[in-house]
Amino acid sequence: MRLHEVTVHPEADRLAREDQFAWKIAEVAADPVAVEPAVVDMLINRVIDNASVAIAAINRHPVTSARDMALARPHAGGATVFGCGPEVRVHAEWAAWANGTAVRELDYHDTFLAADYSHPGDNIPPILAVAQQCGKDGAALVRGLATGYEIQVNLVRAICLHKHKIDHVAHLGPSAAAGIGTLLGLDTEVIYQSVQQALHVTTSTRQSRKGEISSWKAYAPSHAGKLAIEAVDRCLRGEGAPSPIYEGEDSVIAWMLDGPKAHYSVPLPIAGEPKRAILDTYTKEHSAEYQSQALIDLSFRMGKLVKHWDDVADVLIETSHHTHYVIGTGANDPQKFSPDASRETLDHSIMYIVAVALQDGEWHHVRSYAPERAKRADTVRLWQKIRTVEDPKWTARYHSSDPAVKAFGGRVIITMKDGSVIAGELAVANAHTLGATPWQRADYVRKFRTLTEGLLDAAEAERFLDVAQRLPALTAAELAGLTIALPAGQLAVGKRGLV
Repeated sequence: MRLHEVTVHPEADRLAREDQFAWKIAEVAADPVAVEPAVVDMLINRVIDNASVAIAAINRHPVTSARDMALARPHAGGATVFGCGPEVRVHAEWAAWANGTAVRELDYHDTFLAADYSHPGDNIPPILAVAQQCGKDGAALVRGLATGYEIQVNLVRAICLHKHKIDHVAHLGPSAAAGIGTLLGLDTEVIYQSVQQALHVTTSTRQSRKGEISSWKAYAPSHAGKLAIEAVDRCLRGEGAPSPIYEGEDSVIAWMLDGPKAHYSVPLPIAGEPKRAILDTYTKEHSAEYQSQALIDLSFRMGKLVKHWDDVADVLIETSHHTHYVIGTGANDPQKFSPDASRETLDHSIMYIVAVALQDGEWHHVRSYAPERAKRADTVRLWQKIRTVEDPKWTARYHSSDPAVKAFGGRVIITMKDGSVIAGELAVANAHTLGATPWQRADYVRKFRTLTEGLLDAAEAERFLDVAQRLPALTAAELAGLTIALPAGQLAVGKRGLV
């Protein structure tokens, strides 16, 4: 890996194109390096993981709306849409919109956390859609996906967006554009322009993840993927982009991030170095914000030690800055304590999540968020007693670059009314690579079967799993099989829009 020093340059000291960070990203994307077997294996896992959560959410309102919008834009040679068979094709950017929303709706797929946070599996829908529309095979798709993960993960390692209240999809636009560039075998110039255009149009505020969180949280990454496809389309036609988008005096960094004196050291692979970043990412066993995964596992154990919930006086969670300020009491969001809050808000409330995990000893993507579950009287009473604090130790572990130290959990201290204390801590989730039960292919397949049970015919489920596990060997024709059809009449239809 090489560290690239990224700083703002005034127009009077304009960087040469080859010295600009977007060009460095494009060079990585244009490098025809082979994809290592371990990376291919993990990419297959994540394709299965995405499909699992997409089908589990297939008839939820935001997903239905996104799918209806896509189906209104048919294209005979286009891309497939989750829920429909391979014979149903739409324009690639609209397939990315529909499928990306389905993948993101339950907040249940993979994650990478460092200077910022991300769901790098969000790269899969737009890159796959372009692969299907452009007649690329499984090997090309694997190369494109490896790039998408590589670029997004390394941006997240070095450039913090959230402290400036910029949404994390600003790293997804460039990574998806770069991944599409690799998929299509584009030259460095076209990828460079596409990356810049994608960043320019995908930078938005974090209000989508603040207060009363709406369905836009699910749409935000699919919107970024859609815009990345459109950026590549424009640049393939010879159009340019705002430049230099990272270092310019009126750039994203200068005005939306750390300002004119900004300095970032961003790692990227050198020429000929394999793209391995996906191996540093991790998926979710539980349908909730990633920082809650270890705390859910810990709560399952600790809840068994409490006999009567009304005997609890206080629950304190000592955790990282991010957990405290984004999903904890440090966010100062009253909605995080509201029994009437939306699912999107509840899965960003560690207080609610810990209360239910303590009481139930399980976490279910539907039951744990049901309105009647959130309104249960004893749960509401317990919920109100839970608070978070930032512990510098956990913040340091969150930001550590050492995988053996890096952690996303915390310590939970339950104080009973009689003064007795029940305490425990867990650094990483059980499913994490360094956790108690690190996930393998069988776990991803089990998650798929669990989440799609009752929604898919058994034959269709097994057909998809077979196709997905042959990913690198798929022909262009077979790549259309990387979709899933629900039984006839089982797809919801939403309200009519403009078309």
